[in-house]
Amino acid sequence: MNGACEPTGRIRPPGTTIGLLGGGQLGRMLVLAGTNLGYRFVTLDPTPDSPCGQVSEQIRAAYDDEHAARELAERCDVITYEFENVDAGVAALLEQESSVPQGSSLLYTTQHRLREKRSIEAAGVPVAPYREISSPADMVQAVAELGVPCVLKTAVGGYDGKGQVVIRQPEEATAAYEQLAGGGAELVLEQFIRFRCEISVIVARSTNGEAKAFPPAENIHVNNILHTSIVPARVPEPVQEEARKLALAVAESLGAVGLLAVEMFVTEDGQLYVNELAPRPHNSGHYTMEGCATSQFEQHIRAICGLPLGSTKLLTSVVMVNVLGEHLEDVVRRFAQSDVEAERLDVVPKLHLYGKSEAKPGRKMGHINLLCQDAEQALEWIEQTNIWGNKSHDRTL
Repeated sequence: MNGACEPTGRIRPPGTTIGLLGGGQLGRMLVLAGTNLGYRFVTLDPTPDSPCGQVSEQIRAAYDDEHAARELAERCDVITYEFENVDAGVAALLEQESSVPQGSSLLYTTQHRLREKRSIEAAGVPVAPYREISSPADMVQAVAELGVPCVLKTAVGGYDGKGQVVIRQPEEATAAYEQLAGGGAELVLEQFIRFRCEISVIVARSTNGEAKAFPPAENIHVNNILHTSIVPARVPEPVQEEARKLALAVAESLGAVGLLAVEMFVTEDGQLYVNELAPRPHNSGHYTMEGCATSQFEQHIRAICGLPLGSTKLLTSVVMVNVLGEHLEDVVRRFAQSDVEAERLDVVPKLHLYGKSEAKPGRKMGHINLLCQDAEQALEWIEQTNIWGNKSHDRTL
């Protein structure tokens, strides 16, 4: 098994101190969920008054500061992370001096798109056709083989649309290569899948090998940033069940511990292709905070501490909408007033703000979970607010 961590069965009971690499919003929500279970937290993050540091103790230092990492290890019984770009040297040090149930193997795999794709294929799960690109000649040949449109991506780094170029005509191949290959970056070219929609499944796998999948979320992006997640996803139940099976298969094959977000394309004929993995809590799983019997954040704490996993039962239909920097002022103003539209549409908005100091355009400042009987009611609420502009929630074709 290409495992991040073999099951150990060791239980870290409430009262244990958990260390967090990263002090952003995901860490903040992990702390809020874990505190309810009786755990204590220390975060390592260089940002003064970080979102996570506002609700836990904070060691203010750079992520590659080995002295700070040793302090974190000394103060904590178990360590987890809220983002993938953990310094490899620090991860290795922490594994030697503390308990890191997620291990570093899965980080090593998911930090590199080619390694990630090969590991998904090794699990017997389909991915979109791709080619490794190491020269302009490779690029021209790969575009000819995969056809256009296709997407060129850096193998390392890149998020929310960064580090990638869409190629719509064969003659754009060389320019795209030159744009991303600076500094010797490794590249991967992916065939563009004409999909009906994008979905994601959050899987939790415990230190004792127990695994559970949350209901699939249908995700809609605007400007390459997640805009809304719709649950239940608007795809047939057999497709949803297959998505859960594929996500569990990937988690098992990789020996994942904690959460693993598995993003997929759904084609018009119901075929599924895994697109990306994220070994941590995920933006598309925020709906679980009110929508499920157990949130993704509580589930992650349970998984890394060896507690029995909680129920992933969906309690209500829910639509999550992200609040970016450009939306924050209007959102705060709206939540200070009676919401006639929510009452009319029978929608219950639940606001979660992250405590970030500066609202920048495109920066995730919070999210709203819209509890509803029918997702269309929640989508109408989003349209009627005029906060997010006239964003279509039709499926991308």
